[in-house]
Amino acid sequence: MNNKFNPDYRRLVNSALNRKNKGFPLYEHNISYQVAGKIIGEDLEGMFNRGDREELKKMFSLLAGFYKDHGYDGYSFEGCTTRLIQGGKGLTGQAGAIIKTREDFEDYPWAELPERYFNLFSPYFDAIRDTLPDGMKIVGGVGNGVFETIQDFVPFTELSYLEVDDPALFAVLWQQVGETLLSLWTRFLEEYADILAIGRFGDDLGFKSAPLMRPDTVSTHILPQYKKIVDAVHGAGVPFLLHSCGCIFDLMDEIIETTGIDAKHSNEDNIAPFSRWVEDYGDRIGNFGGFDMDFICRSTEDEIRSYVRGICEPLCEAPGIAFGSGNQIADYVPPGNFQAMVDELRQIRGY
Repeated sequence: MNNKFNPDYRRLVNSALNRKNKGFPLYEHNISYQVAGKIIGEDLEGMFNRGDREELKKMFSLLAGFYKDHGYDGYSFEGCTTRLIQGGKGLTGQAGAIIKTREDFEDYPWAELPERYFNLFSPYFDAIRDTLPDGMKIVGGVGNGVFETIQDFVPFTELSYLEVDDPALFAVLWQQVGETLLSLWTRFLEEYADILAIGRFGDDLGFKSAPLMRPDTVSTHILPQYKKIVDAVHGAGVPFLLHSCGCIFDLMDEIIETTGIDAKHSNEDNIAPFSRWVEDYGDRIGNFGGFDMDFICRSTEDEIRSYVRGICEPLCEAPGIAFGSGNQIADYVPPGNFQAMVDELRQIRGY
């Protein structure tokens, strides 16, 4: 294996655009700063959380070096919109709705969100720009999709009731959240498109057996907002990747046809093997992921190597492929298991 790896973000772009590469790229939705920090012996999470500009530059420089050393052409970073709302507590069910009535909706300071967003996240994106190695760009942008963002205003159960109890407020809330996200993306692309290999947000539309919302609700209220954002990203000359967990096969054809996404990430073996995503959609979009995170967490390093090879080898010559975990390398993933996955991928790839 060539340890003098030279990143080239164009490999990620090619895979997102469903093209073949000479050797597939590696991709992760996220690698925990705790896991990466343990591997390189640095407190990446502490530097990130303190948010000091010079520490952020050091942290992102170390992070980019970590990814480069492990054979990645870029890394993922999103500034999540939920940080501005309830800090994700509504999304995760730890807080209640903050918009219950039309009066709540009218009184909410929507116009303040863009300035608050860039006051918070510009130091992070600036530090990334200052520290990216030659050939490397990021995947990400404005984090949280329309469905995740709206749930931080109105958590899932309350949102379901709102659709029945006040359909007019339900509809206008989707419109407003979509317009707000579009305004954030528009400014982000104006200021940071140069560091972006692929635009992306995460929006988990399903659970293990079905979508979380009725298909007609998704069609009417979610996908039109997706399309506006995807069009803006394309307008900046950048492909778009949708990260969505869950069993969303019932939605995928319409997502692809309506929104124009270029690629999709997230898979778990309990829903379907990665090969199904490639077989069903590989003629239209790129497919990122491959390896069930639960398996990566719980298995031995030898088992992981065999598992990776069994999935990768039949698919590695297909266009539109980027391999990594089907979700992310979370805090609880053993660092050695992550490294076994990556090392086996690089052995197959040859660099």
